[in-house]
Amino acid sequence: MTTPQTAPATDAVRLARAYLSRVAEPYPAALATLVAEVGPVEAAERVRAGEVSPSVASQTSARRAEEHARADLDLIARRGGRLVIPEDEEWPRWPLLALANVAARRCGGEPLALWVRGPHFLADVVDRAVAVVGSRAASGYGEHVAGEFAYGLALAGMTVVSGAAYGIDGAAHRGSLGAGGVTIAVLACGADIAYPGGHQGLLGRVAREGLIVSEYPPGVTPARHRFLTRNRLIAALGGGTVVVEAGRRSGAKNTAAITLALGRPLMVVPGPVTSVSSVGCHELLRDGHAESVSSVAEIVESVGRFGDDLATRPAEKESDLGAPQGEAMRVYEALGKRSGVSDEAVSVESGVPLDRVRALLPELELAGLALHVDQGWQKLEVG
Repeated sequence: MTTPQTAPATDAVRLARAYLSRVAEPYPAALATLVAEVGPVEAAERVRAGEVSPSVASQTSARRAEEHARADLDLIARRGGRLVIPEDEEWPRWPLLALANVAARRCGGEPLALWVRGPHFLADVVDRAVAVVGSRAASGYGEHVAGEFAYGLALAGMTVVSGAAYGIDGAAHRGSLGAGGVTIAVLACGADIAYPGGHQGLLGRVAREGLIVSEYPPGVTPARHRFLTRNRLIAALGGGTVVVEAGRRSGAKNTAAITLALGRPLMVVPGPVTSVSSVGCHELLRDGHAESVSSVAEIVESVGRFGDDLATRPAEKESDLGAPQGEAMRVYEALGKRSGVSDEAVSVESGVPLDRVRALLPELELAGLALHVDQGWQKLEVG
């Protein structure tokens, strides 16, 4: 697939928006109002001249002399990217429109522009999308579930949106890519920067097979406040958000709050009651803000098209003994009865590939058939 091309006819507008995206830190509400009133070209000219209101000046005066628009556009083009602006057909109008309605109350409005790398048409791939987020300090259970869900969502034709962080985010991106799906990494830095550094290879693959999206022009480094600003784009680009794991103060809870403000479905994956990684998820459930999901079908039903994506319960998922069938039965039977056994030992005993074992074990735990203990995984007998 070739990279979408931008239209030369909008070059002046594109240069103006590239300039404005650098001179103001997202989200610049006063500047956005000016752009809406006079257009991006006139707004850029006024900002350069300093002929703006005090509120716009407060957002732009420190950087208004930063004239890097042409260089930024050339750099992103060399990295296989482009600047997507509201005047383009590629602009995801409907997903981002909701931001305008909640800007004053919660999280900031539509971005002035988006710096994008990757071969896909942004507006198309967010037509059926879901955000999968969670803790950086994720448990093995959380990473397994995130990867398995993202894999299944990709097979169901859903785009997986996340933030490229360690833990749940990375597992979600890898799961989607593993199924040959499209994943979007929304960054809190320039789209040309691989952050975190440990995900350089992963982000390179996302840029080749999915999309990297950022509000920030090339070269902008990550900062704490930029992650919180970035979260509103993750929530907006997804038709709903799945929180796999979240601590009490996790950034994922910020994304969850924005999801609710946007009126989008919020879903959480319940975890062990003893896990600090799931405290935030359980609070969202207890407060009635989210629904519990335990399968890809339930997620697709929540964010999918009305009438087309209803979840169906699999027939005879359990055998007469109450245990799952097929590979899940073999994994279940390989678990220790009185003490835990390792993933590797379960794989050898059951003859099921290790990656499949690691995907099935959390499902067995959710079904109340397995327990993760210090020594590994232990069988829970069914009645």
